[in-house]
Amino acid sequence: MMTELNSTTTYLLSDELKAATQLAIDLEKPLLIKGEPGTGKTVLAEAVAEQLQVPLIRWHVKSTTKAADGLYIYDTIQRLNDARFGDGDVKDISRYIKYGPLGQAFRSDKRVVVLIDEIDKADIEFPNDLLHELDRMSFDVLETNETVTANIRPIVFMTSNNEKELPDAFLRRCIFHWIDFPSQELMRDIVKMHQPAIEERLLEDALERFYWLRSQHGIRKHPSTSELLDWVKALSQNGVSLEKVGQKLPFLGTLLKREQDMQALQPTSIRNRFV
Repeated sequence: MMTELNSTTTYLLSDELKAATQLAIDLEKPLLIKGEPGTGKTVLAEAVAEQLQVPLIRWHVKSTTKAADGLYIYDTIQRLNDARFGDGDVKDISRYIKYGPLGQAFRSDKRVVVLIDEIDKADIEFPNDLLHELDRMSFDVLETNETVTANIRPIVFMTSNNEKELPDAFLRRCIFHWIDFPSQELMRDIVKMHQPAIEERLLEDALERFYWLRSQHGIRKHPSTSELLDWVKALSQNGVSLEKVGQKLPFLGTLLKREQDMQALQPTSIRNRFV
């Protein structure tokens, strides 16, 4: 059993998320985290690495990412250039093996945290292609006939924004947790963590308008936690009192990022709600 996890100075860990994270670590299984953008999925891995005082290796997945990229790549172009221009011994193929995030984690001589971020952005076969390696914690380097095996199993976090369904075979091998959007009470604590000097009245007014804005059905991209933090910082730094501005929402561009959403927000609805 590892050291018990707790909230850090920059991340509030709910009891449910703490339990899921601890379980994944104890069972040595990847933790798959889902939730809408801005709920702290990515920051969780950073907080755990900070608390356990171990390195964090990030793997930001794109639509073109292949599972093999996380293990290693064989740099044939560099070897060809060296052969042409006589730079180094091209017979030593190991010089041209470049290890990816998982490859680096497996080869590490100490425990690390691996973040596979937005795993659902890749091709549908991407998760399945990782099953064997994540189960065995090892992989083969075909060019050198070498097998890389993790001496110390890394802690693996994976995030998903639900852009596509993940295969059942993959899900069976994970611990799963859905991060709910923070309640207004928890969000108050999150804001005060990042803005400890904020005036209490400004914080209460900002939270009331923020959650009202998120409840509007005409808005397609609802503002997230990070956008609330930006908004509160802008209000505080510019000395804006929401109580005095009444029907206005200053610095609206920090909260809404789509032209259609701004157009959908009717001034009359703001006036009727806050005046």
